[in-house]
Amino acid sequence: MTTTPKGPYRPTIHRFALGAAEITTILDGAHRREPINPPFALDRSADQIAAVAQANNLPAHGFENTYTPTVVSIGGQLVLFDTGFGEGGRDSHAGNLRRRLTQAGYAPQDIDIVAFTHMHPDHIGGVMEDGAPAFPNARYVMGRREFDAWSDGSQIPPQRAQNREMFLRLIPPLASRMTLLEDGDEVVPGLRAIAAFGHSLGHMMYRVDDGAASLLIWGDVTNHYVFSLQYPDSQVAFDDDRDMAIATRKRVLDMVATDRVLVSGHHMPFPAIGYVERHGDSYRWVPATYQLRM
Repeated sequence: MTTTPKGPYRPTIHRFALGAAEITTILDGAHRREPINPPFALDRSADQIAAVAQANNLPAHGFENTYTPTVVSIGGQLVLFDTGFGEGGRDSHAGNLRRRLTQAGYAPQDIDIVAFTHMHPDHIGGVMEDGAPAFPNARYVMGRREFDAWSDGSQIPPQRAQNREMFLRLIPPLASRMTLLEDGDEVVPGLRAIAAFGHSLGHMMYRVDDGAASLLIWGDVTNHYVFSLQYPDSQVAFDDDRDMAIATRKRVLDMVATDRVLVSGHHMPFPAIGYVERHGDSYRWVPATYQLRM
């Protein structure tokens, strides 16, 4: 007897408690991409990439790119970190955040704050829906350096030209409800912004601190749990300032490994929650599973 393939099935919503805060990660979507180089391992040969893939039980011809926004309920505020692809991604297995947010028990109007890590399409595309704000009651926060860089445009890499057009279409109309942040600024009590420049010119991370519990929402500090995280010195084509991105990766990976900080990473394997451990002279991603308090 043969069975008809039903297609992929995977979890898309994950929730756990972090002290008095509640964390929910939501899979906006996933793409299969080929090859590995580019965008990753730009300094490595095909044979070297194949060896890395084999050592990590991965295919050598391509990779899966997942997109996972994070929602944090803290101090009576519901904060959404990045908005996924939105309606522009729905013809290619992405743009599912808004629908899955409802499945997770939140309505779009429940979002109090949208906090952007940076302005790349998989982070800002979902901020508008049918020409109106997708999260109608939200205010917005992002790094001042990021906003200024994309507004000015002179330092934006040529390959990001369409990305800048998207920024100009989506973000300046929200400026009256936008707060621009500097490194270390508090978003709400227990949540602050941290500079992590390089992947984009003003990329920000956000740290949730609730007493003894902490979570670092690092955006795109690393874009793959093996080909980027295990090889932080390798240039990545996705990075807008590659040298700065390398310096940031090395600094942040050292910090989270040393301090054993829990991480939410936009491109880490779903549920995108884990730790970074030292592994020889490099690092490895260790998934973490948390359950909601009963």
